[in-house]
Amino acid sequence: MNRVTNTARDQLRSIARRAMLERGLLPEFSAAVLEQTDAIGKPAQADLSFRDLRSLPWASIDNDDSLDLDQLSVAVPAAGGTVKILVAIADVDAIVKRGSAIDVHALANTTSVYTAAEIFSMLPEKLSTDLTSLGESQERLAVVIEMEVGSGDGVVSGGDIYRAVVVNHAKLAYNGVSAWLEGVAPALAQMPSVAGLDEQLRIQDRVAQSMKQLRHQHGALSLETVEARPVFDGDLLTDLRSEKNNRAKELIEEFMIAANGVTAKYLERKGFPSLRRVLRVPERWDRIVEMAAGLGARLPSRPDIMALEDFLVKRRQADPDHFPDLSLAVIKLLGRGEYVLELPGHQAEGHFGLAVKDYTHSTAPNRRYPDLITQRLLKTAIEGRPVPYTSEELGELARHCTEKEDAAAKVERQVDKSAAALLLETRIGDEFDSIVTGASEKGTWVRIIQPAAEGKVVRGYQGLDVGDRVRVKLVDTNVERGFIDFAKVASS
Repeated sequence: MNRVTNTARDQLRSIARRAMLERGLLPEFSAAVLEQTDAIGKPAQADLSFRDLRSLPWASIDNDDSLDLDQLSVAVPAAGGTVKILVAIADVDAIVKRGSAIDVHALANTTSVYTAAEIFSMLPEKLSTDLTSLGESQERLAVVIEMEVGSGDGVVSGGDIYRAVVVNHAKLAYNGVSAWLEGVAPALAQMPSVAGLDEQLRIQDRVAQSMKQLRHQHGALSLETVEARPVFDGDLLTDLRSEKNNRAKELIEEFMIAANGVTAKYLERKGFPSLRRVLRVPERWDRIVEMAAGLGARLPSRPDIMALEDFLVKRRQADPDHFPDLSLAVIKLLGRGEYVLELPGHQAEGHFGLAVKDYTHSTAPNRRYPDLITQRLLKTAIEGRPVPYTSEELGELARHCTEKEDAAAKVERQVDKSAAALLLETRIGDEFDSIVTGASEKGTWVRIIQPAAEGKVVRGYQGLDVGDRVRVKLVDTNVERGFIDFAKVASS
């Protein structure tokens, strides 16, 4: 593996900060934010209206290095073969008050920005990784989303939301939990000290898998993405390592999707508006149909989520090695999600890829501003107070959050490309297998596998479209601009 100079992290950090400023994002906290943060000396405290749920065996499951812990989960067996799944969400609003200097900064960016060299947190780290994080062994306030789920069929038959005091008894990581669930790793280090943790994880896994199966029966798409994460040795960038989905990630994903559904229905039941997360029916369905035909399958001429899911399941079975490439192409063609305002009595479009109609974002208030807005709506609804935002304000917030989320994603992609350019700058002339990930008037892009990198086809792009597999040669890199240029290799 070729290594780049030891200034890689600083170079990427500088690129990230410049990219944020160019896209209207704030890489630094203001003096007012820092002063306000310094004045906060302890986490928010509970009063008698909070339920005391500290004794439940709560645990978090996140990335190995995550400290901004937004949610905990626990399973409680109930009558009739059902299981109560409780998801505790960090009560960020208890400290970050609307209109405060900290809140104004969070609203400006609306999301944490995760780049290869640095994480630009939406909230100061004193809060997001400590005072508003559900850290291990810490008493914290939470908004608890309670769901009653059939352990065998995955049906959510009831839900409630309330405020509580909780304690995270075990900070767990996706890879470790998944390896243990799949029987390829020994007991987790926390198991001897947290009574019943092993059984907790098995129950939660079983319920999550039944929920996943039910969603896919309703047409949720079986997509397998490969996420590339930077690998540093000190300040030396050595690789972009691909990480696939696993069983523990599926567990959390299913619980969060269900919790967001319960949240949306709760607000609707209370007569409250909400910010819904929607993925509209794809405009480039015709290209998805064309890709399927190229693989010997037939899809209807009009968007049909059940037919697409059936096609994806069969392709995963037929060609698992290339399924992530197909998934990436489909994701690109489906387009990006957006936030929209839903008023009581009106029905938003829903989320095409998840096969759900009632869906909001509520489970990551340390990292996403729409979740903080939803938390404020929830707490107000719980307490029986009037809606804290006007419809006009919520509509503008939905538009703003969509715009800033898109800007943050572009920054992350730009820095990823710069990191990849660093790794590839000594490999000019090398050839790679690739898949076309974008094709428009602006250009044609491909992704190579190792390292996981995306670049532009500057020669031989005519006739290429999303999903095509093509052999390319690296012809140029530009680290500062994040450019990686390829030429199509002529067929022999």
